[in-house]
This record gives sequence, C-alpha cells and structure tokens, in this order.
Amino acid sequence: MIYQIIIPQFSKMLGNLLTIFDRAAMHAETKKFELEVLLHARLAPDQFDLIRQVQVACDTAKLGAARLADKEQDAPSHPDTEQSLAEIRMRIQSVITYLGTFSEADFAHAAERRITQPRWKGKSLSGQEFLLQHVVPNFYFHVTTAYAILRHNGVEVGKKDYLGELPYKE
Repeated sequence: MIYQIIIPQFSKMLGNLLTIFDRAAMHAETKKFELEVLLHARLAPDQFDLIRQVQVACDTAKLGAARLADKEQDAPSHPDTEQSLAEIRMRIQSVITYLGTFSEADFAHAAERRITQPRWKGKSLSGQEFLLQHVVPNFYFHVTTAYAILRHNGVEVGKKDYLGELPYKE
C-alpha cells in the first residue's frame, strides 16, 4: 500500500503541477507580464514563494520514498537554485523519473522501518507514522500551496486541474 500512496499518486500530482505551470505560462503571456513574477509570488509574507513550494514538494516526494525504501543514498541531488519555469519543470520531471525507479518490493518492510532526520534531534518515527503523519501531509501542503499561489494570482485553474485525470469506469 505504501508504494500505491507514494509512487503513482505523487508522480501524478507532480505531473498535474507541470500542467498547471503550462496554464501559468499562458496566463503571463496573455496578460503581458514576466512569468518570474509568479515564480516569486507567495500567499503571505512569511510563507515560501512558489519556487520554494515546488522545491519542498519535490524533496518530500523523493526523500519520502527514498527513506521509506532505505535508498536515501540513491536520491537525486537538487541544490535549490531554480530561478525559471524551465528549471522548475526539469526538477519536477527529475523527481517523477526517480519515483519511477521504485517497485512495490522496495517498500516491503517500510512500515516497520525507523526513520529519523537530523532536525528531529535523535527522535524517530516508524515508516507508517512517517508516511501518514509527515510525508503525505507535507507533500500535499506544498503542492496545494503552489496551486493556491497561482490561482490567487489569476491563473485560470480549478479543482479538475489539481486532481488531474481520475480512473472513472463506465
């Protein structure tokens, strides 16, 4: 189940962000302003800007998967230097590609694995706790905030763009 929560779903949501960024680029072109204005926009003065929201969403997806699968050493490095839409798109695509390298077997013992991070100062969570109480909410917080920044700035996107394609059956 961990594989299903992280790999297909996070890949889909990151892909949805790529589609939403297409709309953002069209919006900036139509309204005749530099796209970088949107990339540095934020919802509140003390919140991260759009670029940083995407960086954190990408890091949460790749490092969440890597830590749960005990493959952190294999995670791609991103130095947080993106300044353009092209660079943001490359980062998102890099993470989607990386997520595609995982199999269900990689997460066989993930729920029981103890996971820690330096900022937790010696504390840890089980893999299941890490997934459900940190990775999933943190990922969706930053993806949603990126969406909200664009929506707040007039980019014509809606819930269908955020959710993407659904596997409806007739």
